[in-house]
Amino acid sequence: MTYDIMFLRVFPGRTFDETLEEINSAYDPDADLKPMSLTRDQRAAWDRLIQRMSREVGPVTTEEYPYSLTLWRDGPAGHLQLDYAGDSANIEIPYRYPGQQALPIMAEAYQIARMIEEESGLEGYDYEADQPVRTGDSDVAAVKLGGIARWAQEHLT
Repeated sequence: MTYDIMFLRVFPGRTFDETLEEINSAYDPDADLKPMSLTRDQRAAWDRLIQRMSREVGPVTTEEYPYSLTLWRDGPAGHLQLDYAGDSANIEIPYRYPGQQALPIMAEAYQIARMIEEESGLEGYDYEADQPVRTGDSDVAAVKLGGIARWAQEHLT
């Protein structure tokens, strides 16, 4: 289980929640997954994002899979993973940062999340902190991550 920040290409005239609801209502769990098919613009956004993250945040590792492009960031702040599929993306942060230890990784996650929005045109939402990325506060998100991580360490180990 991870702390997730979700990104979507919001449908014109719709909210993030309405777009997500429409996508989810069309989901067929019995259907075969379709391999990712990025447009030229989506691929260019990914390339810009990798370059920008490497320059502004630090080294990243990437891999291409049939259903998404994946990026890992392992730095002084901690570890996060980004999966990108063109019209959607997701940042995952493991629950291994209790209390104040969550502040640096969430600050970095929100910095990266805002880069994703700027470079790809996707809109980000942090359902765990119940806030949009664009106007959200990474400290609020860190309190959520740090609290759950502390609880997990105290009760599950």
